[in-house]
Formats: sequence, structure tokens, C-alpha cells
Amino acid sequence: MLTFIPTPIGNPQDITIRAMKLFEKAELFLCEDTRQTKRLLRLLEERFDMVYPDALFYSFNEHNGEERLEEFGSILGEKEVVYVSDAGMPIISDPGQILVAYAQENHIPYDVLPGASAVTTAYAASGFEEGKFLFYAFLPHKGKERSAALSEAMSNGYNTVLYEAPHRLEKLLDEIVVLDGDRELFLAKEISKKYQKYYRGTAKSLNEEFKELNIRGEWVVIIKARKSIEKSLSFTEVLSLDLPPKPKAKLLAQLSDKSVKEWYAELTQTT
Repeated sequence: MLTFIPTPIGNPQDITIRAMKLFEKAELFLCEDTRQTKRLLRLLEERFDMVYPDALFYSFNEHNGEERLEEFGSILGEKEVVYVSDAGMPIISDPGQILVAYAQENHIPYDVLPGASAVTTAYAASGFEEGKFLFYAFLPHKGKERSAALSEAMSNGYNTVLYEAPHRLEKLLDEIVVLDGDRELFLAKEISKKYQKYYRGTAKSLNEEFKELNIRGEWVVIIKARKSIEKSLSFTEVLSLDLPPKPKAKLLAQLSDKSVKEWYAELTQTT
């Protein structure tokens, strides 16, 4: 069995009993960083009496994932194999995704354990009432790609969750203020760690507050959806409007695969 196991995002007590039992019997560990995984296992051994596994450890990341599949793909269904990322839920924004795809394509049995996730933890702590949200992970670092991604995150109509590194958090707040300084945000710092902290307020007020704060640590940023007061007309509603053929054809062309010329011809034939 190939098992994807979430690891604590801060407090080691967030590990599950099921995860530790699977660690104990694992024969092969595929890790985002073998050093980080071994450090966690030693800690679990010392604090919770987990038996340190007699296993092989290999890195599996975005740089060597395909190479590791060529190396170990044939034994994934024959041994007890564990995949872990450095912290939190594996696979999401993580190279483990290609391992899942490989298992599916080659009919290798696999399982994904539930566990710690910064996304859902931060959203639950936000107090935002809507149950629906979008997860954008990390925005591009710079350039037009970053501007376009942030603009989309601000205007998609849903509460949107981002990850941000501490050295770019101030830049992100500046960028959001430019787009909409009154937009409500929720920020979670170092979830489940010693210096965990929550902040909620407008982008402008938080930006001013953060100029005086130590913003070290990993951050989750939740952008509250802007309430739209615009009403969108459906295709059927536009079709039934009492409008001259030309403007009506332009509207219908925006909502269909037909051109303005085709719609104009059809509308003038039926009138």
C-alpha cells in the first residue's frame, strides 16, 4: 500500500495515532525533505514512544519526482510505502500529486489520511460566514503574472485563500490596498505554532498595523469576497428584451457562439 500521510503544521501533538502506526511499519519513505521527515520521526519517538522505522528514505520533489518513479515505481504496490511533505496535507500544492496520478494510471492501491491543513484551519478561524471558498496557494512572485492572479483572486466572487511568505506579506497588503483598501481580510500567522496569531480587518487598516509588527513566519491570507450589486441577465432574458435588432444582436453574441452578424440576420428575419 502507498499511503500519503499529513504531518503537523506546527504542534507535533497534531499527529494522529494512525499516522504513527503507519510510520512504524513503513519500509520506504518518499519525502519532500528526508532531513525534515527524520527530524519529525525522532521527535515522535522521544515524545510519544513511537518505534523509529527500519526503512529507506528518499527525497521526492518537483525536481526529481519523475526520476524517482522510474526508480521505485515497480515496487510501490509491493511494499509499505509512505509519502510525506514537510508539513501539513500532502498532494495539495505539493509534488505528491504526480505520485497519486502514477498510482491511478498503474492501478497501485493507495490511501490518503486526513490530517492537518493550514487552508481549512485558517478558514475555520476566519469567521467568514460563507461555506464556499477558493484556494489559490502561492501567487506568482512578481510581474504581470502576479498582478493578474491577484486581480482574479480579488474579483472571482468567492472568499479566497492564499499562502504568503513573510518577506512578501507587506508587498501583498500594499497591492491589495491599491485594488480595494476597504476589502476585509483575515490573516493567520504560524498556525498551530508557538507564535500563532490571527488578524481581521480591512486591507488598509491591517496594512497600517503591520508596518509596526514583526511579520516573520508563514502566513495564510483570506480575502473576503466583494458583495456584488450587479444583476446578470441570462440568455433567455436578453432574448426576450424589447430592443432594436442591432444592440440585441451584440448582447446575444456575447452570450453565445454566434457572431453579431448571424444574430442580426436571425432577428431581422423573425421580426
